[in-house]
Amino acid sequence: MAGWSPRRSQGRKAEQRRSGSAPGAPGGPPGASVEGLKPGVPTETPLPATVNWLLRGKDGRLTAYAPVDGGVLRWTESVAGGPGWSAPDVLPAPGLVPYLSIVQSTEGYVFLTGLRRLPGADGLLDVDVVYGVQYQTGRPMRDWHPLANPYPVARVKHFAAQMGVPVTFVDEAGSLHVFLNNAGGGVSSRSQNPVRWQPKWADLKGSDVTGTLGATVNEAGHIDVFAPSAGHVLRWSQDAAGAVFPRLDEDLAGAAVADGTFTALRTGATGVTRFWRDAHSGEVIAWRPDTGPRSLGGATGTGPVALLRTPVDGVDCTLLAQRDASGRVALAAYPTEHEDAGLDWTLTGPVTTGAPALCLDGRGRIVLAALAEDGGLLVTRQKDESGLALEEWTRA
Repeated sequence: MAGWSPRRSQGRKAEQRRSGSAPGAPGGPPGASVEGLKPGVPTETPLPATVNWLLRGKDGRLTAYAPVDGGVLRWTESVAGGPGWSAPDVLPAPGLVPYLSIVQSTEGYVFLTGLRRLPGADGLLDVDVVYGVQYQTGRPMRDWHPLANPYPVARVKHFAAQMGVPVTFVDEAGSLHVFLNNAGGGVSSRSQNPVRWQPKWADLKGSDVTGTLGATVNEAGHIDVFAPSAGHVLRWSQDAAGAVFPRLDEDLAGAAVADGTFTALRTGATGVTRFWRDAHSGEVIAWRPDTGPRSLGGATGTGPVALLRTPVDGVDCTLLAQRDASGRVALAAYPTEHEDAGLDWTLTGPVTTGAPALCLDGRGRIVLAALAEDGGLLVTRQKDESGLALEEWTRA
C-alpha cells in the first residue's frame, strides 16, 4: 500500500463516499473447521465480530486468536518481530459459539470469554458464560471456567437462550468484569476481585437494550459500559475501583449504533475516544464527552474498527482499520484527538472476514492482521521507512 504521512493529511478533509452498510461479519471465519471439535449450537442471530484478537505478550511475541464453532485457533509468533508463526494451535471448547471477548491485563495475562451453548437433558439449551486464561505466550491455556448466567432457577432457564454475548474489561488490579444484555432488555454483570468472583450476577437495570454492549476505560481510568437502546445509548460509569457501576443520567441521544461496533482508545492523559459505526450510513463515528459525535467519513463498511495509538514520523497518531463494504481492509490515520484534520481510508490486501486487528510487534513496528475467507491468518507489517508504508501481505 502507498505510504501515508501525517504531515500530508493535516487540514485535508476525507472524501465522503457513501456506499451503504452491510450486516456485521460473524465472529469467526466462515467455513473454518477444526477436526475433532464438535460444533456449537447455532445462534439464531448473527454474532458480532471479535475484536482485539491480536496481542503482544511479555516476551514481545504476538498471538492471534480466532474463535470457531467449539473452539479457538491460536497462532503464535516464532520470535518477537516475526516473520514466522506457528501453525494454529487448537484450544478446544465444546459448545463455544464463534465469538470471544478478549482482554489483556497489565501482567500480560489474556482472558478469553465467550458463550457456551449445549443441548440440555431437559431438551432446553444449557447456556453459560465461560472464560479461560493464557498466562504466558504460546503456553497451554487453563481450563474453561463457567460463570453460569443470570437465570439459574429451572423455571426461568429458558431466558438464558435470549441473552446477548458477553463483553469484558480487566481492571488495573487484574480483576475481570463481565457484562451482557439480558433477556429482559437490561444489563447484567459479574465481577471478580483479587480473591474470588461475586456469588451471582448483578442486575444493572436499564431497559430496551437492543444490541451488544461495549465496555471501555473512562476518563478516570475505571470502567464505562455502553448499551445501545432505541434512539440513544445508555451508559454506566465507575467512579472508583470495584464492582459498582452507577448509571449516568446523560445518555448519547440520537446515536444510532450498529450492533457490536463499540471500541475505545485512551487518547490523552485523561482523554478517551469512543468509536462506533453509524447504523444508517455505515460510517465510523468518534466521540469524546467534550466534543460530541463526529463522523470520520470516507469508507463505509461492516463491524467494529481496530484501533492503535502510536507515533508516525514523530507525530502522535491514532490508526484505524476496518473491513470495507467490499470485504477488504481499509486503513486510516490522523493526529490523535484532531479529527478535524481529516483522514483518508486506503484499501489494502485481499477480501477478508470478521474485523481486522492492529498491534505493535516486538520491534515497535505496526502490524495489521486479518482473517482470510478460508480462516487463515493474513499479516502485513510497517516498512522500515518514513510514513505508514506496509509490506506485502503474507499468510501465517
